[in-house]
Amino acid sequence: MSWIVRMVVVLPALAGLLGLLARRQRSVAAAIAVSVSAYVTVLALIQWIAPSRTADIETLGRLPLGDLAVPLHLLSDRVSGLVAFVVALVVLAIQVFTAWYLRDDPRYGQFAATVSLFASGMLLVLQSADLVLMLVGWEIMGWCSWLLIGHDSERPAARRAAYKAFLVTRVADIGMVVGIVALSVRAQSTDLFAVLTAGGEPALLTVGLVGVAIGVAGKSGLVPFHDWLPDAMEGPTPASALIHAATMVAAGTYVIARLFTLYAGHDGARTLLAVLAAVTMVYAALLAFAQTDLKRLLAYSTLSQIAIMLSALAAAPGDLGPGPGISHLIGHAFFKALLFLGAGWLSVLAGATAIAALRGRLRRTGALRWSMGIGLAALAGVPPLIGFFTKDTVIDAALEGTGVGARIVVVALFVTVVLTAAYCTRAWLLLDTPVSAAAPAPEGEAAVVAEEDVAVVTTTDSADDAEVERVHAHGHEPITLPAALVVSVLAALTVVGTLFLSSLRGGVHVGLVGALLSVLLVVGAASAVWVLSDRGRSDVAERLPVRLRESAVRGFGADTAYAGFGRGVTALARLVVVLDRDVVDAYPRATAAAARAAGRVGERSHRAVPSLSLLGLLCGVVLVAVLGVTAWR
Repeated sequence: MSWIVRMVVVLPALAGLLGLLARRQRSVAAAIAVSVSAYVTVLALIQWIAPSRTADIETLGRLPLGDLAVPLHLLSDRVSGLVAFVVALVVLAIQVFTAWYLRDDPRYGQFAATVSLFASGMLLVLQSADLVLMLVGWEIMGWCSWLLIGHDSERPAARRAAYKAFLVTRVADIGMVVGIVALSVRAQSTDLFAVLTAGGEPALLTVGLVGVAIGVAGKSGLVPFHDWLPDAMEGPTPASALIHAATMVAAGTYVIARLFTLYAGHDGARTLLAVLAAVTMVYAALLAFAQTDLKRLLAYSTLSQIAIMLSALAAAPGDLGPGPGISHLIGHAFFKALLFLGAGWLSVLAGATAIAALRGRLRRTGALRWSMGIGLAALAGVPPLIGFFTKDTVIDAALEGTGVGARIVVVALFVTVVLTAAYCTRAWLLLDTPVSAAAPAPEGEAAVVAEEDVAVVTTTDSADDAEVERVHAHGHEPITLPAALVVSVLAALTVVGTLFLSSLRGGVHVGLVGALLSVLLVVGAASAVWVLSDRGRSDVAERLPVRLRESAVRGFGADTAYAGFGRGVTALARLVVVLDRDVVDAYPRATAAAARAAGRVGERSHRAVPSLSLLGLLCGVVLVAVLGVTAWR
């Protein structure tokens, strides 16, 4: 069975290479991408059903690094098998959808190949029993995300978003590298299970766990590294689904889950993770409620849901294990891939992603309508969908937890339940209520609404332009069978996906009190939005003050803060250069100048010495001669 684990990692990478070689032959590139993804999905399913239960699957052999053991092993168990299967299944759905969505894109071959390579990086993270291999897969995803987000590289907004994602995640990855080094030095090995069982220096453990948490915060978009993720919507919708659903942003949850034993015994690192997750889930849910672009709304919801996954790992009791976090990772993979791909299909039909342009467009769309409804209901936590079970498993785990971090997480979770139900209800009402049913704005508010719409459009123009181009490429009546097939399958998995969690220890652990309170909060929030929006005739978010909503659409100035931070770092670097050149180096330069001046003085003296020396020599010779003659006599 070990060969299956190797193939799960290697085959997507080979598909990426072959796809690049065949990029000019679109049908061949599509066949490679889809067929290899399907084969990898089957292999991952076999691994999940019958795992090898081993952590010493050989790859390239050990690296000769002296006292540090670097075995470069892969592993196979129930957790890695289940998550690998879900990732492979979602990637397969994305590859099929992409073949339809980008069917007239001249760079489809490069995109599909990059998706395959991206999948290989994620699968390497999942199957790694070695921190070095895990880091390699981690960085492969970071590089591929830059390529996918910047796919429409002719648009400045896409290029900027790609560089922003790359730089922000690279800064956070400094923490990841430092953390892995500290944990490896402490264990004298990069083997995952040696790291988990090693004793040793507590300071190294603290540095390692905090560093890994910072790296995870960057990739997962936790505050303050969050703002790159909404901007990543500049990439094609399949790229958004890939990054947001089951791969890069969720990879941090898996890494923390693998190190759960260490985090469970370290209150400091756990509290840090709990605070970051709590702040992010509430903050992102608030921003999602105010968004005027569907993809950005889903992006902020991803930030909130990833924080929920990590909060489970930060608050769950040690004996419960990482099951609740992994459970929500799997559920989120299904319903978030469904929502993003459904949004992509809807944007092709409407020619935009702005909610104002999508109002009422779900009506009479058949499979798309009920699929989006299922996805939004699962995101809101409506029973009996998978989102309800995974979210309430997290809530129950947090309720059983102890310590300050667990209490913070519990409060944040219930607040997030309300906000999530509110923005999901708002999205459904706006997308499903026909424009003709919308209540006209009062005369006094017309100018304000118009002004707000103008402000909103400026934030989504570039993405909408790309969608309009794709609509023109597809024509007015695109063949939607592949899209319908993909979203229908994902909708079915969102309904029955809870069955996948039966093999996961602690994967479904719903408490009666938490579940009842959660359902009541969901019903209350949805009802409030229903009433305040006049049954969908108006946008409830328009009740927010205009300036507040505009600021929320722009992420409350996080992008400006990033730019200010960058300017501050640049100014500090210039100051360091000045101090180094004009202060630190002043002493060596002064010494050199003094030595040079002394040399010049000596040189001048040396030029006058020969005549004096000669005179002295002659005087000495004469004196010796006189004394010699006198002595001779």
